[in-house]
Parts: sequence; structure tokens; C-alpha cells
Amino acid sequence: MRSNSLRADLLLLLTAFIWGFAFVAQRMGMEYVGPYLFNAARFALGCLPLMPFVAQNASGPLLPHLLRAAPGSLLAGLFLFAGSSLQQVGIVYTTAGKAGFITGLYVILVPILGLALGQQSGRNTWLGALVATAGLYLLSVEPPFSIAYGDALVLIGALFWAGHVLIIGRFAQQIDWAALAFLQFLTCSLLSFGVALAVEPVAWQPLVDAAWPVFYGGVLSVGVAYTLQVVAQRQAPASHAAIILSLETVFAALGGWWLLSEAMSLRGLAGCGLMFGGMLVSQLGGRRAD
Repeated sequence: MRSNSLRADLLLLLTAFIWGFAFVAQRMGMEYVGPYLFNAARFALGCLPLMPFVAQNASGPLLPHLLRAAPGSLLAGLFLFAGSSLQQVGIVYTTAGKAGFITGLYVILVPILGLALGQQSGRNTWLGALVATAGLYLLSVEPPFSIAYGDALVLIGALFWAGHVLIIGRFAQQIDWAALAFLQFLTCSLLSFGVALAVEPVAWQPLVDAAWPVFYGGVLSVGVAYTLQVVAQRQAPASHAAIILSLETVFAALGGWWLLSEAMSLRGLAGCGLMFGGMLVSQLGGRRAD
């Protein structure tokens, strides 16, 4: 059991690393294509590596196998679409580092939303939420008490990311991991493409120009990292998984500084520090409770 837990933690850490640098790819991709077309392309690309595993794991005909996984997978795909859309649109108006830290608030939102499912949250969760909220204020709120547009979108998206972690935690042990991952990616891609057709110019050449960001965002961030999340959460409780996944905030800030030359003010750095500290405080003793 301990080796399984260690394996799950390492998979979640690798997921956080890939996701953190995906913020850089997402920011770069916005120079060529709209946010919905970018998401449609990367989630469609993320489906491809999973197809052999879906076929291999099917114990009988493929269609009934997918239908059994459909309810949970479609719900996960809907939350994935909402979270990724808000994040992708928001990142047009903010930096990769700030988007990473604001998204990371789902580590606190997971146990809080878990109250609706009858999961109790302890004193540390609420203390961590207060500390992280103070950090969010320093990072994103400007006088006179207004939050930047892009930061607000990413913050709303964090609610859906928290819901997504809870949904994966609910269904990861009940249905085939490959079918769950494949169907949620397909759902997100189709919804994103539908919105892109309605509100964005859709053309082939911009996608070619954005090939590397789309490749990283599709094959690594979606096809590999989201699948690793599904596999790892078969052994890790949702609240414990959330704290490891929140390390993507650190990798996002490092990636933005290293590859995009993004810099933060002292106020912003203090906000990031408080947010990350709040995330850690909120999870002290969390695994034992689970």
C-alpha cells in the first residue's frame, strides 16, 4: 500500500510539473489562435494517445464499454471545458505566473466544496483559505478594490478545476481510467470547437503556426498529464491529490520567468508567497483525515 501511495504521489508531482509549464505554452499559443480553438485542438490531440488503451481495456465490444463510462466522463468533460475555457480566455489578459497561482486556489476549494458531499473540513482548511485570500488580494486586486479581468476569469475557473478534481476522485475507481480520460477530453474538445465556430475565426494556418504550443498542450498537458491524474487518483484522496497538483503554481511561475521573461512586483511576489503558504496550511494533516 505504501509503495502504491508513493507511486501515486510521484505521478501527481510529474503532472504538476507538466501542467505548470503548460501555462507558458498556453500563453504562447494565444499569439496565433483564439482560446477556444486552441483548447479544441489540444484536447483533440490529447485523445489520440489514449485510443489504443481504450481498445485494450475493453473487455467486450468497444461501444458498450464507452457507454458504461459515459455518465461520469461527460460530467468530468463538462467541468474540464468550463475550467479550461475560463483559464484560456483569462490567460490572454494576465501572465502565466499569475494564472498559475490563481488556478492553484483549487487546492483550498476542493475540501470546501467537499462539504456539499458530506466531507468535513478542519480548522486548517479555513485558516489556509484566509491566508490564500490575503495573497490573492495582494497579487490581483488593485485600488480601488477591483480585480483584473483576466485574473477574475481564472479565479472563476478555479472553482471548476476544484469540481473536476472531486469528480475524478469520485469516478476514477469505478470506471476504466482510459475510457474516463478519453471521453472527458473528447467532450471538452467538441464543446470548445463548437464555441470556436461561433465566436472565433477558424483556420488551419494559425494552428500550424502554433504547432509547438498546441503539441505541448495536447500531447503532454492533456494526453499525458490529465491521464496521469486519473491513474494517480485511484490511490490518492482528492484533497491529498490537490495539494501536490497545486505545485503547478510554482512551475508556472518559474516557466513564465524563464521562458517568457515575466516579472512580478514585490507586492505580487508577497501575494504568491501567501497563496502558496495558504495552500500548504489548508492541507496539514489532510491525508490522515482522508
